[in-house]
Amino acid sequence: MAIDHERRSLVGAMGACALGPLVARAVAVAAPLTALGAAASGPRVIKVVAKKFVYVPNEIRVRSGETVELQLTAPEVPMGFNLPDFGVRTDVMPGKVAKVRFTADKVGTFTFLCDVFCGTGHEDMNGTVVVT
Repeated sequence: MAIDHERRSLVGAMGACALGPLVARAVAVAAPLTALGAAASGPRVIKVVAKKFVYVPNEIRVRSGETVELQLTAPEVPMGFNLPDFGVRTDVMPGKVAKVRFTADKVGTFTFLCDVFCGTGHEDMNGTVVVT
């Protein structure tokens, strides 16, 4: 079967003209998606709610070497968050998001706790980070 190179060139040129706007649109859509992919390679975000007298979740599981960002909120009263084994500490104020970031550079189970008195039951307000 003989290939008609002239016809193939003509069809290719017509397709390029017709697809030009579509290709431009595809590139415009793909660029933000590429940026999202780059952002996905950043720290894993974990939302934590500090409420009387519990953290939700109260167990956070991460992989060794993983960087995580905890986004902490407190719907009721000011709270604290202290994860001393990783040098992480912040105040958590109602209506605001407190962000802390750490890299799980050791394996084990580590306790975090509320270090701002939040009422009776405060002493038992803790949770764990499990690094595997």
